[in-house]
Amino acid sequence: MSDFVAALERDAPLLLDGGLATQLEAQGCDLGNALWSASLLLDNPQAIIDANRAYLDAGAECIATASYQASREGFARIGLSARAADDLMRLSVDLAARARDEFLAANPDNKFRPLIAASVGPYGAILHDASEYRGDYGVAVETLRQCHESRLQLFDASGADVLALETIPSLPEAELLAELLAQCTTPSWVSFSCRDEQHISDGTPVEEAAGLFRGHPNVVAVGINCTPPQYAPALIRRIRRAVPDKAVIAYPNSGEIYDVDDNSWSGTVTPLDCAMAATEWVAAGAKIVGGCCRMGPAHIRKIGEALAS
Repeated sequence: MSDFVAALERDAPLLLDGGLATQLEAQGCDLGNALWSASLLLDNPQAIIDANRAYLDAGAECIATASYQASREGFARIGLSARAADDLMRLSVDLAARARDEFLAANPDNKFRPLIAASVGPYGAILHDASEYRGDYGVAVETLRQCHESRLQLFDASGADVLALETIPSLPEAELLAELLAQCTTPSWVSFSCRDEQHISDGTPVEEAAGLFRGHPNVVAVGINCTPPQYAPALIRRIRRAVPDKAVIAYPNSGEIYDVDDNSWSGTVTPLDCAMAATEWVAAGAKIVGGCCRMGPAHIRKIGEALAS
């Protein structure tokens, strides 16, 4: 049994980290480029270790790699070869492992060895045009296949504890991932971005999208991320009905609104608000919880405290 699957056998929920980019920006990093957090794999890998460590110190039991927007295609735009791109994606796993090693060295009495999730974003993340919240890529399925297949093969052999297929917005992309993930050996989760309490971002009923993974040999959890938190309880219940054999994962964003035109956020949600909401997600049936955009270490700490109590 893998460490990730074993963690799901516990009575307690598994606590994820929050938005990696959120913490990196809080550390003063400039992510205003098409590679986003992945740009720091080249420019400032120590910042990634520090951000991963900040979430571990806040109580996160599973941290994501800085690879959400990493791809051969994306790195090729800045002149890097496929081999160099692959090396950087492997580095993202190594950096998370270094943060974990530092945390365990500083906390020798910690009873749980934190897990590493290899973050694999949707095709829209590579486009850097917010289409991961729409799913309207306008490309052939073969293009999606070329993008995902090489990354999944790389991360499947990387030593990560779980493959995290995140912010998936469309049914065709989910269908392709169901096929490709069946060829992997590392356990995985698939989480969808959703437009409301019933549909993923392209308008597909969430039950239909989630149902693709019912009985899947390698996908062990299905759920939502980067979705307004007020939609989470209803979505969790729908997903539980669609895939009763899988754990449900929920790591919404803070609920603040992002303006793609000027890269700004509006609205404020406190860590305590998110902690109270997380108890509702667990009550609705979520086994794995955490945060996405605009959810930082303070939010994760409060969620952990709320779930422990």
